[in-house]
Order: sequence, then structure tokens, then C-alpha cells
Amino acid sequence: MSAFDGPVFSGITVLAQVVESGSFVRAADALGLSSSGVSRAVSRLEARMGVRLIERTTRSLRLTDEGQRLYDQVRPHLSGVSEAVALASGAAHAVRGKLRVNIDAFFARVFLASRLTEFLDRYPDLSVELLTQESLGDLVADRFDLAVRFVDPPVGSTLVARRLANTRILTVASPSYIARHGRPKHPREVAQHKRILFRNPLTSHPFEWEFKRGREVVEIPVVGNLLVSEAGTMLDACVAGAGIAQILELGTEALVRSKKLVNLFPDWSGERWPLYALYPSRRYRSAKVQAFLDFCAATLAAAARVR
Repeated sequence: MSAFDGPVFSGITVLAQVVESGSFVRAADALGLSSSGVSRAVSRLEARMGVRLIERTTRSLRLTDEGQRLYDQVRPHLSGVSEAVALASGAAHAVRGKLRVNIDAFFARVFLASRLTEFLDRYPDLSVELLTQESLGDLVADRFDLAVRFVDPPVGSTLVARRLANTRILTVASPSYIARHGRPKHPREVAQHKRILFRNPLTSHPFEWEFKRGREVVEIPVVGNLLVSEAGTMLDACVAGAGIAQILELGTEALVRSKKLVNLFPDWSGERWPLYALYPSRRYRSAKVQAFLDFCAATLAAAARVR
């Protein structure tokens, strides 16, 4: 094969579209070809390489081991070519296509979901996939455009990190809980109360409980009568009086303002969690990624002004 083999490159492009579309028919629609044309292109590539790349039946298809290795190796390069072509043609300035975001479940559920209508109305040619995962994972291998997570950037990572917010940890209870069990006067007294614990997805254990006031730190044992792994469940249970909970201030301000939840220790809210946007370090950042970043930053800033 020559240094730049056009037919091979064309075949690899077709193969990638088949994989990402999940079928020859959908790949044909995306590429403007016939289904038989797509099939022939893949067959020619297999013949040129001398290996089987896709196992196909009338109902399904899957990559062979060799096909998977080829796809994994070439996909980042195809993305780079696509971005370069988009930039040259001016499409890099158009917010359209599909945006896949690896997003923190708490941020998505408590803060972002109620504000998404504005973003979707603003960009009608864009489809958005907000997917929650327990870990950050490999954004490129998992085909994410970016991640928005309460997590420090991985050490040594090539990801670009942009901090969007830095939110406090609040210790809260409902008025009904306080009426039945009393209000603790000091963080240490919380250890004697019913508590709602939140599961850390990275360790499968509950998050630790600590209180900070300046340089003073108080830690209490992680013991509770309810363990949850979903933000909405934790907040609903806390409002209903199931126990004391530690929550992120971001997105829950309205519950405190409306007195559905009481901030038990306003002076002990020194612990903070940063919210980062993380995306692959590329020369060309797509317009859809930039639009989502700008939207998140603007809505977070507006929420902070109301606080």
C-alpha cells in the first residue's frame, strides 16, 4: 500500500460509519450510499487487508477482534480529520449533530435538567445525550465529547480541565425531622441522629462526613439508617424527614430558601467540591462543545447571583 492509500482510507471511513450507526442500512443513509455499496466497500477493505473485520448475519453485526483493534486505532485519527474538515468548511461554527456528555448524576438531576429547555430551544439542530457513569472512564474510547463531573482532573491526564463551579457541602434536615428528633447544636451531636448516607460510586462505600470551620475540622463515623445512590432519592427522603443529610449547595438552594430543608450548621460549611468540565485536548474544539460549556457557565453564574 502507498503512503496514502485512498481506497483503504475510504473503506475505513465506511467501516467506522457502520460501527457507529450499528447497521449497514443506517450507515448507507448517513453516507449517501446504497446498502450494497456499503457492503462492497467493507468487503473490499477486508480483501485488501486479508482479514475478516465484521461478522454479519441478517439480524446483527459485530466486529471481529481484528476489526475492533483497527477501529480503536483509527477512530481518534478520523475524528481529527473530521474536525479539520469542519473547521475549513465553516461547519465548526455551526452547533449541530450529536453531543455526548459524561455527566455527574447529581448535577444533571438537581441543577441542569430543569434548565435544559433553553439550551435545546437555542440549538434545534443539536441532539444531546447526557449519560451518567460511575467513573470518568476514557472519554475518547467511550465516544464522549466532554465530561462535567465533581472530580479533580486526573493527574498526568491530557484532558483539558475548566472549572465551572466550587460548591459548598451543607448539612440539612427537614423541619419535621427537627420537630421529632431535635436540632443538633454541634456537628459532633449529628452522630447520635438518624442519617441519610450517599454511596460513593468509586468505592461503593458511603461518603465520609466531616465539617469544616476555618481550620477546624470535625469528622464523625459514617453510620446511618439509610444509604442511597441517587440524588433525587436522597433529597426527597430528607425533605420527608427520614434523617439528616449532607448535600451539595449547588441546585438545592431553593429547598433551603423555601424552608423545606434547614441548614443546620451555616458556620460549618467550609468543605467545597469543584465542578469541572473535561474534554480531550484537541486543536479544534467543536462549536457544540463550546456552546454547552458556555451554557453551563452562564447558568451557574446566574444561579450564584440568586443565591
